[in-house]
Amino acid sequence: MSRELTTASVPQEQQLAYWREAMSTQPVPTAVARPAGGPFAGRITTHQVGFLHVSSVEADAHRTSRTSGHIGRSRESFVMLGVQVSGTATLAQDGRRATVGPGGLMVYDTARPYFLDYPERFSTRVVRLPRRSLALPDDDLRRITATAIDTTQGYGAVLTPFLSTLVASAPSYSPAAAGRLASGVVDLFATLVAEQADGAGPGPQDSRGALVARIRDHIDGNLGDPALSPEAIAKAHHISVRYLHRLFQDEGITVGRLMLRRRLEECARELARGGRVAPTVSSVAQRWGFVNPAHFSRVFRGSYGISPREWRSLSAGGSRDSRQPLVAPERAR
Repeated sequence: MSRELTTASVPQEQQLAYWREAMSTQPVPTAVARPAGGPFAGRITTHQVGFLHVSSVEADAHRTSRTSGHIGRSRESFVMLGVQVSGTATLAQDGRRATVGPGGLMVYDTARPYFLDYPERFSTRVVRLPRRSLALPDDDLRRITATAIDTTQGYGAVLTPFLSTLVASAPSYSPAAAGRLASGVVDLFATLVAEQADGAGPGPQDSRGALVARIRDHIDGNLGDPALSPEAIAKAHHISVRYLHRLFQDEGITVGRLMLRRRLEECARELARGGRVAPTVSSVAQRWGFVNPAHFSRVFRGSYGISPREWRSLSAGGSRDSRQPLVAPERAR
């Protein structure tokens, strides 16, 4: 599917008004200002590549701005990746401003106001990613908008030519290839964001370490929910499952094993507590998110070396060393 928007067939005196009206009704509406009078010519050719929309844009000098009013009228948020082909562009967003020339890469988020200034005739290639397809932490994404991205090394050097080729060759892709390429763009961009976040260090509002800490707190607060899963955790923190697993690569434990270990620890702690009316093993298991008692007994024995009932009996009889921490051993880590 392709669409073309052009002033070529519009009377010269109406071209700027036509362009302004067209830009105000796009999926990402913006306002257009022209610094000087005279004729205006512009053309946008858009293709769909999987779940992405890619565009080649050529136009005379102008400035586009996206305000809170535009944002309020939009149904969906996008992340825009622009590769400058000719001319220069200045992007301002999130309190920063960056200027790029030919070969430069810029990133902006349509969920927040921005402006783009093109002081001369220009050509650019733009890839529009649905914000929901990225599921990146807002603070990591904010670090990369309106910044000077190095396109000579690192993932910037990989992503930029890939985007340029993707747009230029968009009509030739089969549906199956288009879907794979769209997923590739998401993976490459997410990796670029992670690279930039790692290099920038902790931001004013968040850091990877703080995000991991919040996720650990979330897991501890929801251990009793049988629906707790990597997918549910990622959704609660507005990140992708892929990014969630990447966050825990340096933690020495997977998210799934962390959930299992913490549930087993709480079960062991409760079973060891004893008292006049000891809870049943199955009730303890269900309280901490284990739906199947047989499965619970199997994983408990695999981690602690004895069954839950034996653990409770040893604790009640004082056979277990009270100084022993109630932590599942290495097999559950």
